[in-house]
Amino acid sequence: MMKIKIGDEVLVIAGKDKGKSGKVIKTYRKDDKVVVEGINIVKKHVKPNNQNDKGGIFDIEAPIHVSNVKKVEAKSNKKTKESKVK
Repeated sequence: MMKIKIGDEVLVIAGKDKGKSGKVIKTYRKDDKVVVEGINIVKKHVKPNNQNDKGGIFDIEAPIHVSNVKKVEAKSNKKTKESKVK
């Protein structure tokens, strides 16, 4: 079960963009993935078609697994506290 929703501020804790933060713009609940604004940018090669006359190479945000992001409190911009298991 994902506890991250669209519009939440998250911090990337693993991967090539570790330490960066951004806003969640899309969630994939079945795959447990989220798309974060400005994070995990990849190049997409697109053929020319009816909607895009020229085609080309575009930079897009790819989904990142929800375990690699951490929700950040919006008010104080601090990381959320983790409970310790005793």
